[in-house]
Amino acid sequence: MSMTDRTQATAVNRDPLLQPFQLKHLMLKNRIISTSHASMMDDGGMPLERYQRYHEEKAKGGIAMTMIGGSAMSSRDSSWGGGQLDLSSDAIIPHLTAMAERIHKHGCAIMSQVSHLGRRATAYSSTWLPVVAPSRIRETRNRNFPREMDEYDIRRIVTDYAESARRCRDAGLDGVETVTGGHLIGQFLSPLTNTRTDGFGGSMRNRARFGLMVHQAIRKAVGDNFLVGIRLVMDEGGDGGLSAEDCAEIAQLFEAEGHLDFFNSIYGRMDSDLLLSEHNMPGLFQKSAPFLKEVEAFRREVKLPLIHAAAVRDVATARHAIRENIVDLIGMTRAHIADPQLVNKIIRGEEDRIRPCVGASYCLYKKVHCVHNPSSGRETVLPHELTKAEVARKIVVIGGGPGGLEAARVCAERGHQVVLFEAASELGGQIRIATAAHERRNLLGIVDWRIEELQRLGVDMRLNSYVDETDVMVENPSAIVVATGGIPDTNFIEGGELCTTVWDILTASVPAAENILIYDGTGRQAAASCALELVAKGKKLRYAMLDEMLAFEMSYTDKSGFRKKFAELSIPRTVDIRLIKVERDGNSLLASFRNELTGEITAHHANQIVVDNGTVPVDDIFSALRDQSSNFGETHFDVRSKNDIAHATTKDGFEIHRIGDAIASRDIYSAIQDAFRLCSKL
Repeated sequence: MSMTDRTQATAVNRDPLLQPFQLKHLMLKNRIISTSHASMMDDGGMPLERYQRYHEEKAKGGIAMTMIGGSAMSSRDSSWGGGQLDLSSDAIIPHLTAMAERIHKHGCAIMSQVSHLGRRATAYSSTWLPVVAPSRIRETRNRNFPREMDEYDIRRIVTDYAESARRCRDAGLDGVETVTGGHLIGQFLSPLTNTRTDGFGGSMRNRARFGLMVHQAIRKAVGDNFLVGIRLVMDEGGDGGLSAEDCAEIAQLFEAEGHLDFFNSIYGRMDSDLLLSEHNMPGLFQKSAPFLKEVEAFRREVKLPLIHAAAVRDVATARHAIRENIVDLIGMTRAHIADPQLVNKIIRGEEDRIRPCVGASYCLYKKVHCVHNPSSGRETVLPHELTKAEVARKIVVIGGGPGGLEAARVCAERGHQVVLFEAASELGGQIRIATAAHERRNLLGIVDWRIEELQRLGVDMRLNSYVDETDVMVENPSAIVVATGGIPDTNFIEGGELCTTVWDILTASVPAAENILIYDGTGRQAAASCALELVAKGKKLRYAMLDEMLAFEMSYTDKSGFRKKFAELSIPRTVDIRLIKVERDGNSLLASFRNELTGEITAHHANQIVVDNGTVPVDDIFSALRDQSSNFGETHFDVRSKNDIAHATTKDGFEIHRIGDAIASRDIYSAIQDAFRLCSKL
C-alpha cells in the first residue's frame, strides 16, 4: 500500500463523516448526503440528461446518497407551474431507471421525494386544476385559494402517493420520502392550516390521520424491502403552529404505525418568502446550521434514524453533528452545489481545497447555479474537472477580482504559465468592498479559496501593479485576459460629481455625513447593505429607489431579509423614482427625482447623496491592444471546441479577451462564468 493509500485509509477509519451507516437493509458508504431540492432542471417533469448529470457529479464526488425530486408531484393537481419531477404516471419510470443505474454505478444510493403541494400548488398554469387543501386557507407565498378536500379527494391522493412510490421502486431507486412542512401532509397536521371538524381535524390523532393513511398505502405498495421516510417538521416556530412537543408527539405516532424507516428533520414554516428563508432554507441573514440544537432535542424523542439539512455549509459543522450523535446522516446540499467533489477531497486529505459554500443563496435565485462554481447546474455544457491544454501558453491576466482570479486559476489548472497583475495591494476586487458590509462578509471565501489555489498552482501574482500596454507586452503573452472590472457610474445624472458612491462609504474613503440620502438604481445588494451599515453607525437615512420595491434584483432569501431589516430599523424609503439631478443648495445638497409612474418632480435635501447605479467598464488597456490582437478583441463565450476558437482568430499574435464588469455591470457569477467558459478553452 502506498503512502497516499495509507493516508486515505487512516482518514476513512478516523473521520466520523466517512463511517458507513446501515439504513435498514441499505448500507451507505459514509454519512454525507444531498437532500431533495427543486433544481428546475427537468424536461417536462422528466429527469433527462441535464438532471441526471447534475446529480451524477455528486455521486462521482463520493457522496453516500443523493435525494432527487424536490416537491415531486404525486398528483396532477400538485403542480406549482413547472420545475418538479412528475411522478403521476408511468412515463417517468424509464427515465428514473436510467438515472438509478447512473447513480448506483458510483456506489451511491438514490431516493426521491414524493409529495403533494396542497395549497402550495397553482391553479393558473401547467395542468390548470383547482388547488386542494385540508381547509380553505390561502398561503401567502403561492396565493391560491384552495378548495377544501372531501373524502373522494383524500382517497384519490392517498392512492396517488402510493402509486408514485411504487414507480420509484419499480425504477430501481432505493427509497422515497414524503414531506410535511408546508406540503399537504403538513397542512393536515398544523392547526394553522387545518380547521376541519370531521375525522381529519381537531385532535392530533385526527390531524395525523391523512399522513398515516399515506404511509400505510405507500408501504403496502412498495413492500418492506424499500426505504420510506418522512421530512418532518420538528417545530413550526410559534405563532400558533405546532410546537416542539406537538411535533415529537406526531413523530411518535408515525413511529408506532411501523411504516417508516427514517425521519428527515426540518424546522419552521414556508408560508412566505421570509419564513422560507429564515426556517426551511436559511439565507443571508441566518447563521450556518441554525437548528442543530432543535434537532438534538428532537433526537431524544424518536428512535428511527435521523437526517437533517439546513445551511450545513462546512465540513467541521457536519462532522460535529455526526460525532456528537445529533444525526445519523447529514445533508450538505448547497455545499455540494459549490463543490460536488467534497467527499472525495475529505478522503484524499484535501479538505482545505474544498470550494466553500459562502451562503450567497445564488443557487436559490438562479436554481442550482453556485455563485462561484459555474459548472454546477450546467454539467452538459461546462466540465467540473479541467483537462490539460495540448500546448502550454503564456497567459497574462489583468485584474485580481473574482473574474481575474478565476481566469488565472483555470489557466493554471490547464497547464499554462500565468502572470496576474493587480493594481491594488490585495486581491479580491469588488468582493473586498462588498464584504465591508457585515452580512456579506462570508463572500470573502470566494477570494480566499482562489488565492490558496493560485498559490498551490504557482501563479505569479503581482500586486500594486497598475500596468499599461507596454508592461503587458513585455511579458510576451500568447493570450491576455482583461478583468479590470468597472468603477461606479456617477455620470448618469447632472451633478454626479457631487455624489458619494456606495464604494466610498463601504471602504470609508469618504466620511459618512449625519443626514444621508441613498439612491439605489440597481436593486442589488450594494446599496441596501450600505444603508444597514450606516444606520448601525447612527446615521439618519432616507432610501430612494428606481424599482417598485426594495431589493428587486435579489433572490427571495436576500429580498425578504433586507426588507425585514429595513422594516425593523424603520428606514424611510420611496419607490418608483428616478434620480435626475443633484445640485448644491446652501450648506446641503438637493436631489431631484422624477416619479416613474406619474412624471411628477420632487426634491429632497441631504448633507450627502450616496448613489449606486452600477459600474462603468475600465477597459482602457483592452481598447489600446485589441487592434493589435489576433482576434481583434472578439470573445465567443459559448464556443465548445478549439476549432471554434481558431475560426474566431484571423491572424498570428496574441489573443485579447475581456470578462466580467470590464464588459458590463453584472454580478460575481457572471464574472466567474465568463472566466471559466473562456479559459477552459484557452
